[in-house]
Amino acid sequence: MKSYKLVVFVPAEAGPALRSALFAAGAGAQGAYRECAWWVEGTGQFRPLPGAQPALGQVGAVEQVREWRLELLLEEKVLAAVLQALHRHHPYEEPAYDLFERLDPRPWRGS
Repeated sequence: MKSYKLVVFVPAEAGPALRSALFAAGAGAQGAYRECAWWVEGTGQFRPLPGAQPALGQVGAVEQVREWRLELLLEEKVLAAVLQALHRHHPYEEPAYDLFERLDPRPWRGS
């Protein structure tokens, strides 16, 4: 079965709620462990263009925001639910995220 790593950038104050929503959708599972995640805080920057409806900042102005880079693992069977939860619970109009397909780790563990 395919598995993925989701990396998403989210305002720090919205990080815990988004993380919980992604866990509820099935992300954060690794073997016999659940609710696994990694995050680090940094600064994100963006400039909303005309036509945007930014959750933070103003159209035309550069905005810098304290954000989390949040990483979680997920299996293919929950991919659609996790992406739906991401878009439903993320405060940004267009959340920035990456989705990476993972290699099967079993050959490296000798199983």
